Amino acid sequence: MTTLFLSRHGETEWHAENRYAGRSDVGMTPRGYEQAEQLGEWAARAELDAVCSSTLSRSVLTATPAAEATGLPLTKDPRLVEVDFGRGDGLTRAEMRERFPVELEAFLGAPGTVPLPDGEPGADAVARCAPALDDLCAQHPDGRVLVVMHSTLMRLLLCHLLGLDLDRYRALFPGVTNAAVTAFRLTSNADPQLIAFNVPPDTRTRLG
Repeated sequence: MTTLFLSRHGETEWHAENRYAGRSDVGMTPRGYEQAEQLGEWAARAELDAVCSSTLSRSVLTATPAAEATGLPLTKDPRLVEVDFGRGDGLTRAEMRERFPVELEAFLGAPGTVPLPDGEPGADAVARCAPALDDLCAQHPDGRVLVVMHSTLMRLLLCHLLGLDLDRYRALFPGVTNAAVTAFRLTSNADPQLIAFNVPPDTRTRLG
């Protein structure tokens, strides 16, 4: 049984305006670095066996304190990068509504299967990311692994792991907090078990 701890990266410079940050390598705010340090403090108590992150800098910078606190190497996997929002990347919802209103409404109606213009369907993002989690479980069959990743991809994965409709990810999981921890137990012969969701890293509770 592998316990996976999924965490969103720290706050970015686009957070305040709620801009869609997909493949753009957006920098973190001072608050984001504080959140990364808090995640590192949590990791020091979590008895981890591995630390992995997306290759985007906001995830790498968030995962680095955890790797340093545990003495574990930081593994970076490009399959964990955020969903590609295409022409929506860097825009607010209002800006998208001005530029491509029809396509935006189609996306909002079925965000797991209909992409933003020139973007990546959510189902395709899950198809590239799920094998990365499978590989981590194979490498650490009885381990505890921290994975630092991204909000939209994480919510899609939650639906995938729990057998829920990908198009409902926004309704079922309206958001995940920066640097908060969501935990799953995964085994090869049983359904995934969600054991914690969106827990702040400053908690003293030993998750999993």
